[in-house]
Amino acid sequence: MTAASGTPIAREAVSLRALVVDRLRDQILDGTLEPGQKLVERDLCEGLGVSRTVLREALQQLQAEGLIAHVLHRGPSVAVTTRQDAIEIYGVRSLLEGQAGREFTLCASDEQIDQLTQCVDTLRDPDIQADARARLQAKNRFYEILLQGCRNATIASLLTLLNNRVVMLRRVSLAHPGRLDETIDELDAIVAAIRRREPDEVAALCARHVEKAAAIAISKFDDLP
Repeated sequence: MTAASGTPIAREAVSLRALVVDRLRDQILDGTLEPGQKLVERDLCEGLGVSRTVLREALQQLQAEGLIAHVLHRGPSVAVTTRQDAIEIYGVRSLLEGQAGREFTLCASDEQIDQLTQCVDTLRDPDIQADARARLQAKNRFYEILLQGCRNATIASLLTLLNNRVVMLRRVSLAHPGRLDETIDELDAIVAAIRRREPDEVAALCARHVEKAAAIAISKFDDLP
């Protein structure tokens, strides 16, 4: 597997470093770059068509986001999430997502609620269900709308950073037998409560949804040798 796929990044008005950060982040989140994979600077520079200075700045940003680890004498590699990491991440996510759901219920437009429904309907599509990447994208889109509609920039910022790390765990939980059907049912219940404008119920349902996903993701660590 090459360290970075695709064509070199074009120089545009947007910060070149930001473009590199986005490209590498996407490759980490979609599994192109796997947990624990060593990142060779020379290969990355050649693949992306950027200088070492730009690359190192991008890697520092991704390290701050928890997506890259830098081990002394070994260099950068894609971060590996431990069992304790997962427990902590899901614990914080449960609190933040419950509040995001509450505030979305109070602030979101009917159009944004309809968009959530469309995301859940997308997850019912057999073609989407058969494609792991498409499933993940549909679930991520649900959260994008939730964060936009909650109108709380602080929660949105914190959950975005947190969810970047959750995505790697979400691939595991959504692939668990029967979990996708459960997820759809849970999201249906959340959207229905949002339509009724019941913020306390939505907060509880969002937290419960995270807790169920956490139980599956954490159980995978228990199965490791």
